[in-house]
Amino acid sequence: MPVAKPESSDSRIIAHIDMDCFYVQVEQRKHPELRGLPTAVVQYNEWKGGSLIAVGYEARKYGVKRSMRGDEAKRVCQEIQLVRVPVARGKADLNTYRNAGSEVVSILARKGRCERASIDEVYLDLTEAAETLLAQAPPENMEVVDEEALKSHVLGLDDESGGDTKGNVRKWLCSSDSDRRDKLLACGALIVAELRMQVLKETEFTCSAGIAHNKMLAKLASGMNKPAQQTVVPLSSVEGVLDSLPIKKMKQLGGKLGSSLQTDLGVFTVGDLLQFSEEKLQERYGFNTGTWLWNIARGINGEEVQGRLLTKSHGSGKTFPGPRALKTIASVQHWLNELCSELSERLYSDLDQNKRIARTLTLYATAYKSSDSDSQKNFPSKSCPLRYGCAKIQEDALNLFQAALREYSGPQRAKTQGSRNHGWGITGLSISASKIVSIPAGTCSIMKYFHGQDPPGSSSKQSQNDHIEEAAPLSPSGSGSYSEMNSAEKLIEFTGEDVKLEYEMPYLDQQEHRKDFSEDQARDDLTQGTFPSSVNQSQRQRVIPVKGSGISSAVSSPKKLKQKRNKLKDKGGYSILRFFKNNDPSCSSQKREHVENIEVKAASSSAGFQFIGSDCLKLNEAELPKENPVEEQRREAWSYNVDEIDPSVIDELPPEIQDEVRALLRPQKRPNNNIVKRGSSICHYFLPARNA
Repeated sequence: MPVAKPESSDSRIIAHIDMDCFYVQVEQRKHPELRGLPTAVVQYNEWKGGSLIAVGYEARKYGVKRSMRGDEAKRVCQEIQLVRVPVARGKADLNTYRNAGSEVVSILARKGRCERASIDEVYLDLTEAAETLLAQAPPENMEVVDEEALKSHVLGLDDESGGDTKGNVRKWLCSSDSDRRDKLLACGALIVAELRMQVLKETEFTCSAGIAHNKMLAKLASGMNKPAQQTVVPLSSVEGVLDSLPIKKMKQLGGKLGSSLQTDLGVFTVGDLLQFSEEKLQERYGFNTGTWLWNIARGINGEEVQGRLLTKSHGSGKTFPGPRALKTIASVQHWLNELCSELSERLYSDLDQNKRIARTLTLYATAYKSSDSDSQKNFPSKSCPLRYGCAKIQEDALNLFQAALREYSGPQRAKTQGSRNHGWGITGLSISASKIVSIPAGTCSIMKYFHGQDPPGSSSKQSQNDHIEEAAPLSPSGSGSYSEMNSAEKLIEFTGEDVKLEYEMPYLDQQEHRKDFSEDQARDDLTQGTFPSSVNQSQRQRVIPVKGSGISSAVSSPKKLKQKRNKLKDKGGYSILRFFKNNDPSCSSQKREHVENIEVKAASSSAGFQFIGSDCLKLNEAELPKENPVEEQRREAWSYNVDEIDPSVIDELPPEIQDEVRALLRPQKRPNNNIVKRGSSICHYFLPARNA
């Protein structure tokens, strides 16, 4: 429901820019031979020539309407040129139009705060620019007024002067007797006229505009005089504009709320609302909505221009009318895969160009039941945290659909496979990615957001010379933190020196980094000793960071490391490196002279502990990039806490850990903390062992 927002006490100058038949203009720019000819853009399907989605003004003169299909449009206007929307993945590809819209936005944003409302419309807050113009070069002092500004339509001017001529417009623009609000509005009209001419010059597109004191009035005015014109709404003309305006024409009143006003209160125009008090509207529709209705009847709207050049969400959808309705899970899955493929491509493009990530995946569908004609409105929408990667998005989208279908038709009737059907059909299917946020400043690598997923077009298998990706501060779903450590592939070789590796929070991918090891051997290693609680930071003498993996290495003198090693051996130790299988058969005992001891410290905010061990490792010092000390200090230690585990990431853990985590999340089945569990356990990765 709409929410009332207080109007700013200052006089704002808001413009709404609406492109003229934008899809047609884009196609005419691509094909200049179409300029001046009756033209329409049609959908990609072949049924009756496809549906019209944009009709040029030349074609409208012949009676062609958007509600027509291609064949009907040709009967009305034989000369009409039908241009088909580009197709990708079996559906319309609108990227050409989105990119053209971005060209326009980049020009309009030069003069003020800009909010992109859709592919072809933009809101501008020109208050600051208008105040500057009024202070430095007020219109009343202008000797020459821009010709395009003189073409403006000023509402209310016709009634007073008998005609909206250029002379009358000039008199209004340059009047010295006007109040400050009208003077600012005149400055806004001059600025918008200049911007529209700049858009035409740089993009070859025409646009129309509405200039008013708020977004609601500016939106209404932009469509009053088209194409390539602008309309100004002075404060004195607001009541006359709204009095006869159909209630369904107002934004947010085209649906159930507008219908309720018509049937329950007999309100058919915005002016009809004036007969009801604010208290009466609040009593009938609630405090917020009632106040909002009372305000719009008087032209009051406090909605701010958001200053957003990019879209708030990404979506992909397709309709399946009539006999083309989807009636099997297999057919739904096919189209979900196509929609998810497009969505994933747009998400990665947004990430690459704008450094933004989306957090929520939502599935929408319209459906019908053969026994319920009104069920098309009742198919539920479902959402989940968004995981990057086309395959993961496809998997999650199918799970969301199946959950919604069970709710819609019942758990047994939802299990439709192959050609079987239980009386339901899907007539519309769409998915969207929302809650888009910018990547935090200071982030060194965007790959941390993908849990090891490769972006489209990149190879899924990296060579052994590739660098190790950085530790991730957060996941796309916002539910946890992950990093990726490539086990025995990226290591360092030093001659005559011992190496100490520090690493924080490795993400052990269950498919790429799972290593085979013997359970008996693990038990034998575990019984050799306990976990020391801390390591003296001052013993580091030389630090060589390994960028991207959360690993930093400190090389001490052999003498000090040997003393420390002997001391820790007396206490007993356990090496996490035993979890990583050594794939190099050529490794021999002689090579251990170069890298004899490797100490791995896993930092924890609750209890520090250290693993000690030796292994046969190839270490290449030359491949290590330098790391900024500030970045090293910025690293945060990860604390393992059962209560903070997000259930949505459990499936990302290795199989041998998943069962234990699920058991820990069930309070009635918590394991006995006094018993040290043998074998592979998540506790062996993160928690200190308890003394038996």
